[in-house]
Amino acid sequence: MGLSPEDLVAHPEPEQIAPTFADYIPKVAQAVSAGTKRVYGSYWNRVLEHWGRRRLDEPTALEIKQLAEHVKTHVIARRNARGGRGAAEHLIAALRCVFNHAVADGWIAEADNPAKRVPKPRRLPTTRRGLPDSGLAEINEIAATTGNDPLLDTLLIRLHTETACRRGGALALTVRDLDPQQCLVLLKEKGDTARWQPVSPTLMRGLQEHAEHRGAAASGGPLLRYRNGDPITTRRYDHLWTRIGRHLPWAATQQISTHWLRHTTLTWVERHFGYAVARAYAGHTDSGGDGTTTTYIRAGIDETATALAALTGEPHPLARTTGGDQ
Repeated sequence: MGLSPEDLVAHPEPEQIAPTFADYIPKVAQAVSAGTKRVYGSYWNRVLEHWGRRRLDEPTALEIKQLAEHVKTHVIARRNARGGRGAAEHLIAALRCVFNHAVADGWIAEADNPAKRVPKPRRLPTTRRGLPDSGLAEINEIAATTGNDPLLDTLLIRLHTETACRRGGALALTVRDLDPQQCLVLLKEKGDTARWQPVSPTLMRGLQEHAEHRGAAASGGPLLRYRNGDPITTRRYDHLWTRIGRHLPWAATQQISTHWLRHTTLTWVERHFGYAVARAYAGHTDSGGDGTTTTYIRAGIDETATALAALTGEPHPLARTTGGDQ
């Protein structure tokens, strides 16, 4: 058959050497969404500091836990810090993302994925809650009467109060995301979700005027801008709540932030219009742990518009003429 004894001897495939974290993490960063990169970027940098020259198949589950504890104890103290638990959770999640890609690329086996064997820290119950009307009024007053740009700050507070959107959703807004005829804004938030959210006619006019006066209408870029035309960043929120805390000691003590406005609005909507409407108002998807029942009780945009009209006291073009516990 033309075969020699040597031909019958199996020649093992040359073993592939896994890449280092320094080689692989930049490739993962190019493969994920901008939001994922923003959340995990700083934690990938920490991994590169400690393990940049190590191969993907070298760290053990114990070493990942040790690195998470190191990050936890060396986290930068912030106003809403909770002992570094969030930093440890995000580090483990960032490593899971890297190792999941490594498994898909064949650099490590699924059974050898060390990040899956490291549990995330248990989340503590949130201290956030809905604000009383008096507290919300005080926050609006400080935003409108202090700082170097009260028009911007009051617009931010009203936008988050009406829509219960996250900071990322507000920062992603452009003029193209405004539907003035139906008083809707397109919110693009975490998990690449997008939804049309009702807003009051007053807020819609405010957003349009802001875009026109600050250059967003002409450029088509981010809507929310400083007076000089530069788009705002999360730093504007940080400065705003720091200033509010200086004028309102209770806000500083309780570490009030933009997310408290989301809690405030959604709590009000749930109490007056029920769970289904609050869920739709929040933009929660049906992929969570609420079971299949949410498929059948999903609220429509007319119902969220009705809740908004009751919240703001302004008619909305999509709101129901009757119905809702107002």
